[in-house]
Amino acid sequence: MPAVRRARAAALGTALLTTVTLLAGGCSGTGGGAAADPAPRPGPVLLVPGYGGSTAALQPLAERLGAEGRDATVVALPGDGTGDLAVSAAALATAVDAALERTRAAAADVVGYSAGGVVARLWVAGGGADVARRVVTLGSPHHGTTLADLAAGLAPERCPEACRQLGTASPVLAALNAGDETPAGPDWVSIWTTGDETVRPPGSARLEGALDLPVQSVCGDARVGHTDLPRDRLVQAMVVTQLGAGAPVPLGPDDCARLTG
Repeated sequence: MPAVRRARAAALGTALLTTVTLLAGGCSGTGGGAAADPAPRPGPVLLVPGYGGSTAALQPLAERLGAEGRDATVVALPGDGTGDLAVSAAALATAVDAALERTRAAAADVVGYSAGGVVARLWVAGGGADVARRVVTLGSPHHGTTLADLAAGLAPERCPEACRQLGTASPVLAALNAGDETPAGPDWVSIWTTGDETVRPPGSARLEGALDLPVQSVCGDARVGHTDLPRDRLVQAMVVTQLGAGAPVPLGPDDCARLTG
């Protein structure tokens, strides 16, 4: 009798062990229902300066992105960013290639400030679409600025090539805006301020097909000028949000307190 009880106990123990193993396999994702792979970590961020090529202007934003764990590099543009914008786009392409090789990432994010947003668009149009995950422009004169028109008319000797290319009748901008302003490849986001004193009119920063985010559509009383964009706390938080692992995020007044807190 004791031997029979021992045999039954052994059989019961084996059955319980098998059940527990199967349950554990199902919970751990090693059984029939495998757990979904996490979203891939976004690659490096390249920040492109505006007209004049000041890398210092973008340093606060680069530091904020770095604090968020992103690999952020400010691109130095040839000729202080006042020469042919196509040459600046070539410099961006070189910087992106170097960043991808260094980080072993498959794609990069690009943030273009002011004229840097136009440079980013030229880069995408010239082949960058293959390695661009997301392009965020900050106060970029996508349809030109009357300030460049004024400079070219009143003091042409003080309006070098990039200045002329940012005018409202610029052939460079006309070519970029012909057809699809946001070609396939990256996600596109345009962040700008209604208080822009450099991009005139400020609505020139709108980019058809992009997620359009005036700063004041998030915080209605935000007093942000053109030069404030890369260093403003709210704008920095908007950029960080748009460079997240998921899709671009529509923002509105309900997000104001969270982004400025």
